[in-house]
Amino acid sequence: MWNHKLCLSANLTCELSVEEQIRLFHKTGFEAFFTDYRSAKNITAYAALAKELGMEYQSIHAPFGKSADMWHGDDEETKAAVDELIECLHACADNGVPIMIAHTYIGFYDGKAPNRQGLENFGKVVSEAEKLGIKIAFENTEGEEYLAALMEHFKNNPFVGFCWDSGHEMCYNSSKDLLALYGDRLIATHLNDNLGVRDFEGRITWHDDLHLLPFDGIADWDNVAERLDKCGYDGILTFELNINSKPDRHENDIYCKMTIEEYVAECYKRACRLATKRKVFTKNSKKQ
Repeated sequence: MWNHKLCLSANLTCELSVEEQIRLFHKTGFEAFFTDYRSAKNITAYAALAKELGMEYQSIHAPFGKSADMWHGDDEETKAAVDELIECLHACADNGVPIMIAHTYIGFYDGKAPNRQGLENFGKVVSEAEKLGIKIAFENTEGEEYLAALMEHFKNNPFVGFCWDSGHEMCYNSSKDLLALYGDRLIATHLNDNLGVRDFEGRITWHDDLHLLPFDGIADWDNVAERLDKCGYDGILTFELNINSKPDRHENDIYCKMTIEEYVAECYKRACRLATKRKVFTKNSKKQ
């Protein structure tokens, strides 16, 4: 898009392979994509396709199933969690992908708290990122206190930044303004809409994380644009969206009635709509 590079997550559907999704994104108008990490071999194939199409491989999302193990001590499970993140960093470095997205925790209501051992474990990963020249963007998810601990611990490290997930903020973080806390270190976005926390008592579950298309939930997208402008963020606008509904929920079902081509076109329309709300767009447009 003119003056704004738009990026979409290549994990939309099992109907198409990741490679087929990337080609469809390119045809639709997206200039960039990101993928999850499955294997180094896959990453190499995606990077080659990005080069062929002239697209940017914006980031690789590291596995997060072992995120809680990073805080458990120095046992075999923790070592496996550290090694998994370092393996993903090497895939980034080997394929020219500048950013690795990482979760800081996984789980709800377990009563645990950030600890020194966990900071040291993440320190091993950050140290490797420094050697490789790859930036780590810690994402806001459940376990907000773990994000806070890591952002504080690595606050002066130029290889550590923030990935803001707008939908996660609304459900996992109860709409706390995380850009006010970490916006000066924003290096990646996961933009999506949401309905907030469904439970009347405020109990948060994974089922609240809907990843709706922008303007299909309750987010104030004028405010989102203003907050991104306030941060001075002028990087790629990355959208992380889901076609399928969460178990026993049906908010995303309408997307499944579209063809995949129609759905990606709708993603692009919504992305453009948000981009043009930004003052950065207007400022850059006047330079042309």
